[in-house]
Amino acid sequence: MKIHLETKRLIIRELRETDLEGMFALDSNTEVHKYLGNNPIKTKVEAEKEIQFIREQYKERGIGRFAVIEKETGEFIGWSGFKLNKGKKETLNGFESFIDIGYRLIPKHWKKGFGLESAIACLDFGFKTLNYDIIYGAAAIENLGSNKILKKIGLQFVNQFEHENIHVNWYQLKKENYEK
Repeated sequence: MKIHLETKRLIIRELRETDLEGMFALDSNTEVHKYLGNNPIKTKVEAEKEIQFIREQYKERGIGRFAVIEKETGEFIGWSGFKLNKGKKETLNGFESFIDIGYRLIPKHWKKGFGLESAIACLDFGFKTLNYDIIYGAAAIENLGSNKILKKIGLQFVNQFEHENIHVNWYQLKKENYEK
């Protein structure tokens, strides 16, 4: 999958094997995993497997999470983008097949607007280029930052549910209600 989106401060592109150090820094961080079940990875081999898993999604599902690179430094700061959830193993809030928008940044890049900036670019790409009819988002109720971003990009709260002992807010946005 070839993807290249640009914002004022970010480059958003496909995840590559060369992003290994950044993925390890991201997914081994306990702060990052605070609202994700508290299960950070422990080895670079696990980070490599995660990159391969996402790259397989590009091939098999035509979409996946994208690397987020800070233009000024060229540094991998996290990922943003979509996941096509399919089948019973990936059921969430009763949905078995849906497009989910998400983002995950290394903590030193939090509170700088990068999550919002990348989510806006990805949402626009999802509706205008990929022609999705509806995009969903989920965030642990306690994860105030993620909930704030989902609301700011226009997703509407639908309900709350429990997933793996975590209370989660569920959001959606239909293409017909997208205003960009």
